[in-house]
Amino acid sequence: MSETAVYEIVPAGPKAFWFVVPFLVLMLLVLGTVGFLLARTAAGSNDARFTLSPEGLRLTGDLYGRFVPASQLRGAAARVVDLRHDPDLRPVRRRMGTALPGYLAGWFRLAGGRKALLYVTARDRVVYLPTTGDFDLLLTVTEPDRMVQHLGRVAPRP
Repeated sequence: MSETAVYEIVPAGPKAFWFVVPFLVLMLLVLGTVGFLLARTAAGSNDARFTLSPEGLRLTGDLYGRFVPASQLRGAAARVVDLRHDPDLRPVRRRMGTALPGYLAGWFRLAGGRKALLYVTARDRVVYLPTTGDFDLLLTVTEPDRMVQHLGRVAPRP
């Protein structure tokens, strides 16, 4: 005859469960926030819009959208650049933004030292738009030459 026996633990009271609940809630909040940010980034990389009017430039599409009044745009200084060949305008440090292969969005520090708000999907034909503020704009648009001409009319400040 065998002397082996199995003894079970006395079940824990409800206190043990309530100790775990705050951690579960925190994990769900973090995962939900990360999921939301990833979804907004993915949508922004395909749906960003830049609306230029006599009032200014509205950037929409993801978390970094904003309105820049025409009085702050230096439209006469805007130009189409190739970031691969213009070393001062190359983004070198992300401050608050998204840096994925083929998509840069948000706040970056440029090699020349300026801060810039980027919406860049291709580096070869980017609209560079300086502002009177402490930042510049780098935008990849479907018609960069047309946008630069429009900027010269809407915000002729050099």
